[in-house]
Amino acid sequence: MKLIPYIFFKDQCRAAMSFYGEIFGTTPEFMTVGDMPAEDQAQMPGVPADAVMHCGLPIGDGWLYASDDPFGEPPVMSGCNVSITLPDEAETKRVWNALADGAEVRMDLEPQFWSPLFGTLTDRFGIRWMVMCDGPAP
Repeated sequence: MKLIPYIFFKDQCRAAMSFYGEIFGTTPEFMTVGDMPAEDQAQMPGVPADAVMHCGLPIGDGWLYASDDPFGEPPVMSGCNVSITLPDEAETKRVWNALADGAEVRMDLEPQFWSPLFGTLTDRFGIRWMVMCDGPAP
């Protein structure tokens, strides 16, 4: 059994998942509406063929799934975050700095009683992240 976060975007899935792929050094796998069988596309009139129907991004031992929501604005991530724990302080700071570009930092990346480094932010795509360094607390 695996628990996989699935996030939604309004016309920004390709840009966001490509950005995350660059950060984590991996390649997103995209499936567009145009890749769907014609009879399935016919049930989605007005949805652009290049809209992302599904994307999978491998990150470490897990996955992050995403798609465009062609039927309106996706709900704000209230009460939910994508959490990632990184192996050391250098990698934690590198990922944090990349995600923080254009982001709203909610809690600075700093030592906490439970982790050498921990911080929270909402990235430029509206996705809430919790970034943590593995290892003993200071």
